[in-house]
Amino acid sequence: MNIILLGPPGAGKGTQAAKIIQKYRIPQISTGDILRAAVREGTELGKKAKEYMDAGKLVPDEIVIGIIKERLSQDDCKNGYILDGFPRTVNQAKALDDMLNKMGSQIDYVICIDVPEEELVKRITGRRMCKDCGAVYHIINNPPKVDGVCDKCGGELYQRDDDKEETVRNRIKVYKEQTEPLIEYYKDKVKMINGVGDIDEIFAQIDKILSQKWSFTNQNMRLKE
Repeated sequence: MNIILLGPPGAGKGTQAAKIIQKYRIPQISTGDILRAAVREGTELGKKAKEYMDAGKLVPDEIVIGIIKERLSQDDCKNGYILDGFPRTVNQAKALDDMLNKMGSQIDYVICIDVPEEELVKRITGRRMCKDCGAVYHIINNPPKVDGVCDKCGGELYQRDDDKEETVRNRIKVYKEQTEPLIEYYKDKVKMINGVGDIDEIFAQIDKILSQKWSFTNQNMRLKE
């Protein structure tokens, strides 16, 4: 069961990915993580990626695709995976499809978590982080006992620069311009999820979709055995 997880900043992709991993035991493939791993391990593609990263440049799509191919070839991906952070553009999606076709594989579902912009802004701008221990709070959903003070260590809480409203709205704008067109590109595979509400209720929507595919796949595997 191969999944792409889509959604704007603050939609809750990380939270829902963790729940999918826990239930379905498939890995989350984060492009940032696998790029860093390839660089750390010194693979040929990792060395090429490092040249761009050290120069502060974006790693070309063909290198990213090659690194993703290496990662998807590993044993823990044989029953499926969650792609997080890639593709971000239609051109990347086309390159991914070409690669998967050559591997005799395909994307099964594109799960898109939909949240209104004002809700996203409220979620992200309300976050506060402890300067000392890194604990995360939210001024509405998870406030500290004392305003501006960490419950765990007494450290000062602050708002990260990328959580400020101007930056948040720009990040959402970039998502709408570059990534949202993937909904149309993958229209036959897209499943829209209402990302507002209780975390477990949101996951129940995702689980209802994935459980059907999971049951069908496992039944076919048993028949082959």
